[in-house]
Amino acid sequence: MSISHAPPGSPAPDITETSPQGAAGPTSPAPDLEPIVPTSSRRTRVPRWLRRTTGPVLLLALWQLLSSTGALTADVLASPGRIAQVAGDLVADGSLTSAMTTSLQRVAGGLLLGTLIGTGLALVSGLFRVGEDVVDAPVQMLRTVPFVGLIPLFIIWFGIGEAPKIAIITLGVTFPLYLNVYAGIRGVDAQLIEAGESLGLSRWGLVRHVILPGALPGALTGLRYSLGIAWLALVFAEQVNADSGIGFLMVQARDFLRTDVIVVCLIVYAFLGLLADFVVRSLERLLLQWRPTFTGR
Repeated sequence: MSISHAPPGSPAPDITETSPQGAAGPTSPAPDLEPIVPTSSRRTRVPRWLRRTTGPVLLLALWQLLSSTGALTADVLASPGRIAQVAGDLVADGSLTSAMTTSLQRVAGGLLLGTLIGTGLALVSGLFRVGEDVVDAPVQMLRTVPFVGLIPLFIIWFGIGEAPKIAIITLGVTFPLYLNVYAGIRGVDAQLIEAGESLGLSRWGLVRHVILPGALPGALTGLRYSLGIAWLALVFAEQVNADSGIGFLMVQARDFLRTDVIVVCLIVYAFLGLLADFVVRSLERLLLQWRPTFTGR
């Protein structure tokens, strides 16, 4: 660029663009820019549902192959075809449907009581220092006791009916939910609390608009973990003095060495647990829309 100097009062100086070599010429046009598409936003050719089912399908094919070749005998583990046939028979005579209904009722009762107790204790311990001093230490002591070891004591206390089974599930659900809700409350950023106080929020307003939303991700994680523990506790509960339920079918199948019925019951447990986890994950997507997170690449 060159500027010609002129005395005061004369016309404005001439400003021209010069190339690096000193020759005057027009400004070169800017290069065309192409948008960069992130790798995570590119769509894959294989649908995700197909990729997620690849592993189970391959495992099922290997299982059927080992059973067909005789490497896996029916005494050790029945073939997938035999298990499908037995499952159809159990559904046809109504025994599997009745057992699933009874087991779902037990899990629902224990999960409801465990959620109320665990969340209530976590709120008392997480929101109040006095509550932490009174509640946290006993809960930490009790959670180290294996709930399976309390089955004989529950039978003595509650008899052999439904009460001890629901009590075992309740105990298994309470502690994971307590720990996650408590950690979620205490994990809320202190600066958010100070910002809420500066805006004039009352104590209940802080709890409602700041603390509880901040603790919600941890609470939902604890709920997912508690559901897994609930099904595990149900397996133990239904194998002790039970006359109905999926565990009762397993005990009967064990007495008659029916591995096919046992595997059917285990598959039912797995699918019920998977369904419950799907429900909680759907709740997470619905309730945590305000919190964008990393979803993998």
